[in-house]
Amino acid sequence: MPFIPRALTVAGSDSGGGAGIQADLKTFSALGVYGMSALTALTAQNTLGVQAVFEVAPEFVSAQIRSVVSDIGVDAVKTGMLATAETIRRVAADVRDLGLEKLVVDPVMVAKSGDRLLRRDAVDALTRELFPLAMVVTPNLHEASVLTGLHIEDRLGMEAAARRIKAFGPRFVIVKGGHLEGDPLDLCFDGETFTAFRSERVPTHHTHGTGCTFASAIAAGLARGLNVPEAVAQAKDYVTGAIREGLAIGGGHGPVHHFHHLYRLAGWRWA
Repeated sequence: MPFIPRALTVAGSDSGGGAGIQADLKTFSALGVYGMSALTALTAQNTLGVQAVFEVAPEFVSAQIRSVVSDIGVDAVKTGMLATAETIRRVAADVRDLGLEKLVVDPVMVAKSGDRLLRRDAVDALTRELFPLAMVVTPNLHEASVLTGLHIEDRLGMEAAARRIKAFGPRFVIVKGGHLEGDPLDLCFDGETFTAFRSERVPTHHTHGTGCTFASAIAAGLARGLNVPEAVAQAKDYVTGAIREGLAIGGGHGPVHHFHHLYRLAGWRWA
């Protein structure tokens, strides 16, 4: 049997299909990786916002992770919405016990609609328990500000935030600067060198799921054997294409199109 890379997402669900584990699994599949999931929370969610959240018990989150790893195996892991400090601590213990080295942490705190997805008392657990185990951490500007206490307005602010977050222990920090003016700029910091990843700004508000998709694309690259800069470059290109072909679904922020390149190869068109 041919080998297929395997990636696990530990995150919350999005009933609207644009973010969360739904976005993660679509991204894994689009990039040639077999995807698995451990649910941390269920959300009643659409393009307009999050209407309800049901948190999964930490011990059941752990049971899902261990079930997958013990049988199928995992080449890379991505975490997203973890919701509570108890779940974060349990996931961190599993990562340590199971030797899961290629860990991408997307520190999901707030949905694009503004709805909170991480309890306020869980931020400390995130930085103390999970960040030191991470190969890559991918905060956006808001998350970087919460994690560091800095007000970030430009590249110098992004660099300062990356340095502070690196002190929590991850091997690489990627501060996403998509909310700044000009073309989107993401900065990758390895403790010594900053690498800039730029792309075109696509004029659209159909960007639901970009953060989940970007982190999952990095995890997919790592699962396929790419190093971190290579995985980030691939993820940046993939997400830019998915935003460019974003879907006008629902009455709010529509989702990015995870299978945009496959649709074009197949000659499919949509309105």
